[in-house]
Amino acid sequence: MKIAVEGCAHGELERIYDTIEGIEKESGIKIDLLLCCGDFQSTRNLEDLQTMAVPKKYLDMCTFYKYYSGEKVAPVLTIFIGGNHEASNYLQELPYGGWVAPNIYYLGYAGVVNVNGVRIAGISGIFKGHDFLRGHHEFPPYSEATCRSVYHVRQLEVFRLKQLSGRVDIFLSHDWPTGIYEYGNKAQLLRRKPFFAADMESGQLGSRPLEELLKAVQPAYWFAAHLHCKFAALVPHNPCQKRKDDGAASSSSSSSSEDEDDEKAAPTPPPSKPVPVTKFLALDKCLPRRGFLQVVEIPSDPIEGNPRLQYDSEWLAILHSTNHLVSVKENYYYLPGKKAGAVTERFNFTPTEEELEAVTTKFQNLQVPENFERTVPAYDPEEQSNYKSMAVGQPKAHLNPQSNTFCAALGIDDPLCLAMLANGKDLPVAESTVQLSKSYDGKMPEEDLGEPLITPTKRKLNLSLPAPTSTDAIDENVIDLPEDTVAEEETEEITEAPKVEEPAPVTACSPNLKKLKRRNQNIYQAEEED
Repeated sequence: MKIAVEGCAHGELERIYDTIEGIEKESGIKIDLLLCCGDFQSTRNLEDLQTMAVPKKYLDMCTFYKYYSGEKVAPVLTIFIGGNHEASNYLQELPYGGWVAPNIYYLGYAGVVNVNGVRIAGISGIFKGHDFLRGHHEFPPYSEATCRSVYHVRQLEVFRLKQLSGRVDIFLSHDWPTGIYEYGNKAQLLRRKPFFAADMESGQLGSRPLEELLKAVQPAYWFAAHLHCKFAALVPHNPCQKRKDDGAASSSSSSSSEDEDDEKAAPTPPPSKPVPVTKFLALDKCLPRRGFLQVVEIPSDPIEGNPRLQYDSEWLAILHSTNHLVSVKENYYYLPGKKAGAVTERFNFTPTEEELEAVTTKFQNLQVPENFERTVPAYDPEEQSNYKSMAVGQPKAHLNPQSNTFCAALGIDDPLCLAMLANGKDLPVAESTVQLSKSYDGKMPEEDLGEPLITPTKRKLNLSLPAPTSTDAIDENVIDLPEDTVAEEETEEITEAPKVEEPAPVTACSPNLKKLKRRNQNIYQAEEED
């Protein structure tokens, strides 16, 4: 399989696809797959553009809207992750991945898929330590702070990826792993980017959680972007380290000093096989005479017609078994570890045979359904050509039918849905809804028009919370949700948070949202003390 890898796309899809077409004609080859390492900028319209965390003068619609509207179709299957310049509201509708346009697939906050036998994993966003231990509490319209924190990597995605076992062929990230420059031509990198020296010296260049993932997952290839330069490295691995991490995967929030003591106390035996190596490559942004695109050839299953995009059964099992760890709170929280919590608490979520079998029962066909549908109007260049002088506000939150389908089939929660419920917001209403059967065969079910689109809150079902009964008796174990909420204090980056609108009454289609058990109340309602 011939794969084209792009660094920072920055919305220049037409230029990228034209470059691929030129390579195909010049070399006489067929590119089967395009991978993009972030800053994709999937802006559908002017409202999406307002959610990008860039100065107003740099806001540009670029060309993605043409592929969203159907004016153009991506000529090659495209898979991408998010960076720090994105239409965050659109990507947040697809936390577990989905089609942003025909033939263009987003991996989600983190994700794993298979393309004709090539296993591709990835994680979106960039690392900021002050947000790493928080939940996914953001939803549009964003404040000045949440417009940036929404694309910051969270510990849950790193924790989930550490549970992977077996071979990973390709890993995608926007950030670089910390210390990766030590395995390549560091001197040449500093000649091109001398201002990197200070961050290298302080250990701030790159992401430490990604360095942990690099050691734990040990993929054959790792592609990144973000720093706008081309850089290659070869990273050798301890072949016993991956097995150790598989047997005792733990949260990045666990004590690093205790882990180091364990490594000293239990040295690993010398390897008897060749040392596995990860081929790392970072690429530039899409500009003339810049190293923004690289073509690699990776062994795969035969391709008949178009490449075959499939879910990864192990990843689906991990999402299902860790659904209870999803947090939508702004405060810090900690994940299970081998040295944290009760002795009986599970901390290794690498799927068992029973868990894998349960997933294959739900997803009898792992083929990713081609169920893209346009949910908002696309940008109109004829009517809105002077958009830079127009006053446009941010969009309200929307729930995507693809996420609704996926979450219902797997039996997990949509984090965006939970975040809105936790803040007393009504769930959005759409013109169509998806009815699912218990056994999901990878095909889109029939649509029933005219019903509200509600992503089911599986967490309530998992906790066995009973539906409220029509009785006048007072139950001491049940409390009423407040009719209005007070905005939580924002981080130091802003002085005052916008006021939260008073929530409308709960609709009849969600009867279980009004009253909750006291012991589970904190899952759905943000703490006022934070």
